[in-house]
Amino acid sequence: MSTNRHPQPLITDGELDLLSSVHQDLSNLLRTVRRHLHANPELGFQEHRTSQYIREILQMEGVGTATELASTGLYIDIVGEHPGPMIGLRADIDALEAEDHKEVSYRSQSDLAAHLCGHDAHTAIAIGAAVILHGLRRHLYGTARVFFQPNEEGVPSGAPVMIDGGVLEGLSAIYATHVDPTLRVGQYGLIAGPATASADRFRITVRGETSGHSARPHQSVDTVWVATQIASQFYQLVGRFSDARNSAILTICRFSGGHAFNVIPAEVEFGGTLRCIDGDERKRLKKRLMQIARDVGEMYGADVLAEYRDGAPPVLNHPGLVKGVAATIVELFGEEAIVRIPVPSMGAEDFAFYLDYLPGMLLRVGTASGPDTSYPLHDSRFDIDEDSLAPAAQLMACVMISHLKEQAIHAAALA
Repeated sequence: MSTNRHPQPLITDGELDLLSSVHQDLSNLLRTVRRHLHANPELGFQEHRTSQYIREILQMEGVGTATELASTGLYIDIVGEHPGPMIGLRADIDALEAEDHKEVSYRSQSDLAAHLCGHDAHTAIAIGAAVILHGLRRHLYGTARVFFQPNEEGVPSGAPVMIDGGVLEGLSAIYATHVDPTLRVGQYGLIAGPATASADRFRITVRGETSGHSARPHQSVDTVWVATQIASQFYQLVGRFSDARNSAILTICRFSGGHAFNVIPAEVEFGGTLRCIDGDERKRLKKRLMQIARDVGEMYGADVLAEYRDGAPPVLNHPGLVKGVAATIVELFGEEAIVRIPVPSMGAEDFAFYLDYLPGMLLRVGTASGPDTSYPLHDSRFDIDEDSLAPAAQLMACVMISHLKEQAIHAAALA
């Protein structure tokens, strides 16, 4: 299948008129959906009520009955009236393990979880796209699969489970959205090639045979000191062992051990993340990190356990799909709606796992309109301007219609 999408107009005036006619009803629906999800967040692989709610909304809107997948995941296929391939739109449905500190009516009702990364918005956008695609079935050349994935935030995450369950079977390309509080409502961020970094987790445990006296550290293994030596060397890896031209970042986010002020603990544990844009650099840094932990522990007589868990790889946006999305944005909203992103984000997205199997594209959706909607992702005050939801849903529906129509044109030209 060709993925070098040609920027010719593929959205008809009739399709645009239909989109315009449903805009207000769609906007109200998606605001309701997003606020319900925001107030009722669930953590990864625990999204049972979320999944049921999505199913009920799709049925209520006449789209059809969704199929269960990966425990709390689900998907629905919108089959067009014309033959053609199948492409996908993915949304993530889990919340972060965090507290919501906003003073709004739809604030999280949970003390354990909050939608501070926009997954509630991604889900609303995908539902909106499914509703539109269902209404425009006669314009659809092939099948649009809209699916809702659990546990994007966790490691191991939900994407591999969805893949194992067969969500990619028959798909030839895949899309996803991510809210972006650095962009204004009505702006859409595009970048070809690397769009996000990988995100791996490490945990280092330093043990001695016994605890020790703070006055006589030489008589025991000073586990805190050994741990700080390992941590110090970790922080020197990026830009010294790695090529500074390849973006990478190592961050230690937890460090624990001991309770007393005068007792050297028998065990100290710390951990964090390693994020890379380049796959080869990722492998080299991982190998060196594990080696440093072992070597420093051996040097100072400590028993060191180094655990490393591979997370999501970098998201690599297919240039042809980016070109096609740009053309659709221009048709719908004008050139001024496009923001060309100059460098990848060092954040991670498990959407990357799907791109090991087929071409795909992650689109950034601007959601800011003032101070209250400009807090960064994962901030306890994070919120969005909900006026961004309906246009984003319309855009993704048109992207899928245009993509499938272009493939039909291409196939007919080859016949």
